[in-house]
Amino acid sequence: EVHVVESGGGLVQAGGSLRLSCKVTGFTRDDYTIGWFRQAPGKKREGVSCIGRTDGVTKYANFIKGRFTVSSDNAENTVYLQMNSLKPEDTATYYCAIDMSGAPTRGLLDWWYEYWGQGTQVTVSA
Repeated sequence: EVHVVESGGGLVQAGGSLRLSCKVTGFTRDDYTIGWFRQAPGKKREGVSCIGRTDGVTKYANFIKGRFTVSSDNAENTVYLQMNSLKPEDTATYYCAIDMSGAPTRGLLDWWYEYWGQGTQVTVSA
């Protein structure tokens, strides 16, 4: 059974940093993409970043503007999202999910993704 578990969220002041983790277990394929998404109350879910496990290609939403970095530890089946210079508008529940199509890494359209985690809350205070 596939499990996707996010962790690392919390409360941080504006300008601070957090590192989110996404651990995948039970997935037998090696070629897939992990995407990070977020959803704030009353807003639509939006793609944040993704990384291909095989080709290492990374993609970011335009609003990230160099503040976030996605990386992967394939040996641990874990993907990280380092978030710096956080802003109050980054407050949201952050989810990761699996795009099983594999390389080449497609991007951040959420209907490409399956096996969603339960999310981790990120709150940025002003």
